[in-house]
Amino acid sequence: MDSSINPEELQISHHHAGVEHEHDEEGNKMFGFIVFLLSESVIFLSFFAGYIVYKTTTPNWLPAGVSGLEITEPAINTVILVSSSFVIYLAERALQNHNLKGFRLYLGATMAMGSYFLVGQAIEWSNLEFGFTSGVYGGMFYLLTGFHGLHVFTGILLQSIIFVRSFLPGNYESGHFGVNATSLFWHFVDVIWIVLFILIYIWQ
Repeated sequence: MDSSINPEELQISHHHAGVEHEHDEEGNKMFGFIVFLLSESVIFLSFFAGYIVYKTTTPNWLPAGVSGLEITEPAINTVILVSSSFVIYLAERALQNHNLKGFRLYLGATMAMGSYFLVGQAIEWSNLEFGFTSGVYGGMFYLLTGFHGLHVFTGILLQSIIFVRSFLPGNYESGHFGVNATSLFWHFVDVIWIVLFILIYIWQ
């Protein structure tokens, strides 16, 4: 019986084992990240439920002197933010195809679109006729839009990190968890905003 071991076969076996370990590790990380997003969803859902209950039960829902919110600019910001989900998807695809220039281009565009949204929200806030203490409506409006804006800012920060890391030689050769997680977070932020836009701006 030949008990000799082929060094090449042993090396291939170790390589396959290493790849499988990396895949398992990335899968575990992604599962943990999804659980985190689910916990964030619960927080937002509780806010949504509170908003609906207060809106349907509070007399004189809008603050005195306020007839409603201007919808044109927020609608434009919404289109830009939601469109950025498609752009970051293109960034993911570019990275999968080992196109770092395309990855950086699309990721940079996503960050610019997210920043545009935040600036637009800041401008809207500065022009509003009510504040955080203007009744239940004022408190709920600033809480919901502000908490979401914090998530948008976090998403841009994460994108800037993976953008910088793309300049490190061979950084994404071992896996794309950071990119995939950041992209998933961004899609989550966009979906949450669609719900917020309907609740706050459409359902007035």
